[in-house]
Amino acid sequence: MGASQTRAEHQYQDLADKTGFSFEQIKNLYQRFQQLSGNEETISRANLDSMPALANNPIRKQIIGAFFDKRNQHQDEVGSCDQIGFEQFLMVMSHFRPPNLRTTDEEKEAMRKEKLRFLFNMHDSDNDGTITLAEYRKVVEELMSKSGEIGQETAKAIADAAMLEVASINVPNMGPEEFYEGITFEHFEEILKGLEMESRMHIRFLDVDTLTMRCGKSQS
Repeated sequence: MGASQTRAEHQYQDLADKTGFSFEQIKNLYQRFQQLSGNEETISRANLDSMPALANNPIRKQIIGAFFDKRNQHQDEVGSCDQIGFEQFLMVMSHFRPPNLRTTDEEKEAMRKEKLRFLFNMHDSDNDGTITLAEYRKVVEELMSKSGEIGQETAKAIADAAMLEVASINVPNMGPEEFYEGITFEHFEEILKGLEMESRMHIRFLDVDTLTMRCGKSQS
């Protein structure tokens, strides 16, 4: 039993080092993972898709897809997977950790960049490093048309106008015949430059409020 406990502690320490979560936070997230998976070793898209909290979310598909996107799992890989284990799940959840009072400015900047990259990946569905008009239009259409207040064509027109405005900001001298290929990550960072991301980007749909999961060890 002692050897088993030691292995578990080493495993938790490894996960804590990779994610910034404390042992207690990892245990809480593991319990939620077990609930979602039905006590299995992996979870699938169907496990998340069946959650009532996501039923009416207009970007449910993008949120679920983000958990299975290898780019968000701190791996040097691209593409997606059909199922993920607890470590992969934890890696994705780590994107939502807010800073604490001991977080340095350098660490905050790194966290901000990581969160922005996560959001960028949600929109850059084909992993070509650019959010194209088609990708941007799809998200805006889903967000606006599913509200029931406007039609799909109106949502499409709004998306096109928004992308045109982004193009005029990022490429101010673009000629009328030039084609704007899309938003790069550098453009994406510039667009959201004034938005405080470090504590705003959190997640509650898994019945785990990451606003209470501050970086580092838990305070007793």
